[in-house]
Amino acid sequence: MVESVRIGIVGAGLGGVAAAGLLGRAGYDVTLYEQAPSFSRLGAGIQFGPNVMKIMRRLGLEERIEAVSCHPDFWFSRNGADGAYLSRIPLNAQHDRYGATYVTIHRGDVHEIMLGAVDPAAIRFGKKLVDFEENASGVVLSFEDGTTDTVEMLIGADGLNSRVRETLLGPEDPLFTGWIGHRALIPAARLSGLEVEPCVKWWSSDRHMMAYFLDRNRDEFYFVTGEPAADWPRGVAWQPSTRAALHESFKGYCDTVQAYIEAAESVTKWPLFTRDPLPLWHKGRVVLLGDACHPMKPHMAQGAAMAIEDAAVLVRCITELGVGDMAATFETYRRHRVERASRVQQVSNANTWLRADEDPYWVYGHDVYAIDLNA
Repeated sequence: MVESVRIGIVGAGLGGVAAAGLLGRAGYDVTLYEQAPSFSRLGAGIQFGPNVMKIMRRLGLEERIEAVSCHPDFWFSRNGADGAYLSRIPLNAQHDRYGATYVTIHRGDVHEIMLGAVDPAAIRFGKKLVDFEENASGVVLSFEDGTTDTVEMLIGADGLNSRVRETLLGPEDPLFTGWIGHRALIPAARLSGLEVEPCVKWWSSDRHMMAYFLDRNRDEFYFVTGEPAADWPRGVAWQPSTRAALHESFKGYCDTVQAYIEAAESVTKWPLFTRDPLPLWHKGRVVLLGDACHPMKPHMAQGAAMAIEDAAVLVRCITELGVGDMAATFETYRRHRVERASRVQQVSNANTWLRADEDPYWVYGHDVYAIDLNA
């Protein structure tokens, strides 16, 4: 029998939504608080490896996501200057080995599908957390609109600038990594006549461009870059950019990359931030997941995956170990997640993932439901 405990989740990003969906399916009383006034198709491209799709299977969403996403057979890495192949890594070409499909999709589309696994009555939009206070029986949440709510367990899934993390550990600005990323969405019709592979990363010594389709019909194409930058203005989330700036940054790259840039209708640029490893992931009745406790560069396309894996392991700990001793339950979660999340964070920050031929099974073959929580 499910224990009677009211669980609040702050942040309706992919990790928070996964946690809410899994907890709801397990029979828990869960409320998801999101500061945005409503759902909208935000963001750009995202990749879900088989490690994530196995969790989507538990949410009953695997087939829906597969039906609308692109399924690349390979991850290609190519030299930026001449297009020579650096690696050919099987993805769906080895589907049976990994146990699930590798998909590329628009973040907004997969977010909307995932929200379908959460009871609409459990989602409260327009709830920006400003503070919380723990007492002997629960956690009192205070929101910017003047309202309050009380839960018995609080999950902070509110991202890089987590208010939950800040309340636990004090204010601390995230660290600029010295990298930015340009993004562009391109109607595939604008690429007519060009060589277009479904999942390819173009590399040079100090920058790269990742490009892939976002839908099953291959109507929408996306690229995102990684480039060094001396600084970034404080408090600015993103800035508009231009094709000219991208052409200058990728001067010397081959004609195919130049054509991708030229096909972009609009271009934006975004800073890449990180944080030093946190001294704790949980305290009392409060626990963190995803970017709230281990943000990383997006260079492995595993940032959202780690948040979703966190959510699945945390929910396993809650359901299988119980909440009578939250500290022990949360510590089991942290113990089973910290090494893997840290390893992915390190490889992401190094930006070496799949540049040369290597076996990605340790990432894509991972199954959070095969973990022995007592180990």
